[in-house]
This record gives sequence, C-alpha cells and structure tokens, in this order.
Amino acid sequence: MIIGHLSLNIGHSDMPNIGAYHPIIVHFTIALLILGVIFRWVSLTGRAPFSGPAAATLLLLGAVAALLAVHSGLDAHGPVERIPGARQAVGDHEDAGVWARNVFLMVALLEIVALVAHRRRVNVARIALWSSAVVGVFGFAAVVKAADRGGDLVYSYAGGVGTRSADTADVTRLFLAGLYQAAQQARAQHDSARAAALFTQLEREFPNDTNVRLLAIESLLRDKHEGRAALNALALFTARADDRRLQLRIGFLKSDAYVVAGKPDSARAVLTQLGSAYPDMQQRIQERERMINNQ
Repeated sequence: MIIGHLSLNIGHSDMPNIGAYHPIIVHFTIALLILGVIFRWVSLTGRAPFSGPAAATLLLLGAVAALLAVHSGLDAHGPVERIPGARQAVGDHEDAGVWARNVFLMVALLEIVALVAHRRRVNVARIALWSSAVVGVFGFAAVVKAADRGGDLVYSYAGGVGTRSADTADVTRLFLAGLYQAAQQARAQHDSARAAALFTQLEREFPNDTNVRLLAIESLLRDKHEGRAALNALALFTARADDRRLQLRIGFLKSDAYVVAGKPDSARAVLTQLGSAYPDMQQRIQERERMINNQ
C-alpha cells in the first residue's frame, strides 16, 4: 500500500483539486469496470462479437476513471479524516481504492497487449484476454470492497457530509439530522426523557423549521404525555388552507392531543372535520377513530 500511495502522489500536487466530484467519478468508475469485466467474460464465449470491443472500451475508460477516482478521493479525504474516530475508516477506504485501481491498471495493460497483438500474434492476444478476464474478477472483488468501505465511511461516520461543497447549510443539515436520529433512537429504546430533551434541543436550534416545530409538538404527546401543552402549541400554529399535507398533519396531531388530554369527543370532532375536508383520507381517519374508541 505504501508503494501505491507513493506512485499516486507523484505529480499529484500539479493536478487540480477534484475532491468535490469524488462521488460522481466513483459511480461512473464502478459502472464502467464492472460492466467491462462482464463483457470480457461474455466475449470469451464467442457468442456475442460486439462484446469484445465493448469490453476493451469499458475497461480502458474504467482504468482512466479509476485513476481519477483515487485522485479525487485523496483530494477529498482531508476534512473527512479529521472527523473524530474516522481516520482509520478513511485509511481503509483509501487502501481499498488504491488496490482496486492498481488491479485495473493491470487489466488495462493486458487489454492493450491484446489489441496490439490481435492480428499478428493471435495466441498472445488470446492469453492476454483470458488473463484480463481472470484478473478482472479480482478487480471486481476489489471494487466491491472499496465501495463497501466507502459506504461505511459515509453512512457510519458521516464522512463527506458538509465537506463536499464547503457550504455551511450542509453542515447545518448534518447537525439537524444527527439530533433527529439521536432522538428517534432514544424513543426506540424507550428512553422518553432523552428523546424529549433531544427534540426540545432540536426546536431550540431550528425554531423556524416547520417540520421541527411539529416534531417538538409530537414529542410533547409521545414522550411527555402533555396533551394540553401540545394543544397550546398547535393553537399558535398556522397553515395555508391549500397546504394539504400540513393541514392533515396539524389535524391528526390535534386529535392525538385531545386524546392525551382526556377529551376523546373533541378528538372525534377534529377527525370528523378532517373527513369532511379530505374525503379520500376516510380510511386513515376511521382507523384513528377506532383507536380512540378502543382506549
């Protein structure tokens, strides 16, 4: 891996920084290389003449894309590896990516040998094509491994979120998503106090976000069982008459708040109003009415 990193860094400083395009480049690289390997194996059956030239084209383009993918990954890794706990994951992804690139550079070399030798040295060309196919299988596995470790980096460590565009709005959304997921996890673990505290913090940090305000009201019901407080909060909530989604959300929350406050008749009245305004929602409304009647 040291050799791989050294070879990659030769002249690296003279290349433009393309870290922001790493996700795009990587997806094209994966598609080109995997399709190239598949077409190469198909071509060896002799049943699809077009598959040979297609495989060579895909694999050569894929090798160039792999070079760009590793280069863009190294350009992007700085801010990501500074995330606490993410350094090892970044290193693992880089090593897997470098290994995959090196394997497909070998495949590309074999494809070039086959192209040069296909007229005068047919046996050499055939050996090169079979070698390309076999090495390509290992490359396929290397790409899958690199992709899997890249997925770990993004989904387990939030690598890249807020760093790709250097836009503060991305970081803000990351913070919002982190608080939301932590609150939902606490609720799933039946830790109502922690869930309520996190939803309260979420509302404090994002007081102008409509969805956050509704989540905070929902938390008053589900985590604190404070129906009257939820009704008071909903009374301050306004929504346009033509905003169907928001009107339904507020209506259902109001119905739930009345139930928690011990006023099932008021809850039914709210549902009746919703049924009149949105007749296509009757099934969902009737389900809620049955829930109220069974309590």
